[in-house]
Amino acid sequence: MSRLALVAALALALPTLALAAGGRPQLQTYFQSSLSNATYSQKTFARVARTWVQPSAKQVPAVGKKAIVQAVLGPDGKLVSSQVLMESGSKAWDAAALAAVKKAAPFDPLPAGTLAPLEVHFHFAWVADK
Repeated sequence: MSRLALVAALALALPTLALAAGGRPQLQTYFQSSLSNATYSQKTFARVARTWVQPSAKQVPAVGKKAIVQAVLGPDGKLVSSQVLMESGSKAWDAAALAAVKKAAPFDPLPAGTLAPLEVHFHFAWVADK
């Protein structure tokens, strides 16, 4: 590889590496208001967090960007539907977010008194390091 090509390759790679170094992944969940069971929401969050496989550093979105995956759960905890509601700007990030929700299913049956189907939003964000 010529010296000029090497310099050009490094110039292209450094912003991506700097971006990856300047951020971290964050997962948040938001449940439909009919769910008041904190234990259920924590277990559902943990289940998705365990299946999440973060794409490579060059495929993370810009700091502050996120993918929002909407999941609809049936009374038995089965995934009725899932879709990316908001794209992060990284197709790999969005695909990994959707895959994490699908792989985590089925979830525990909904707690008694929870209206079904239950809508859950999973926010997979790339946030600035603190």
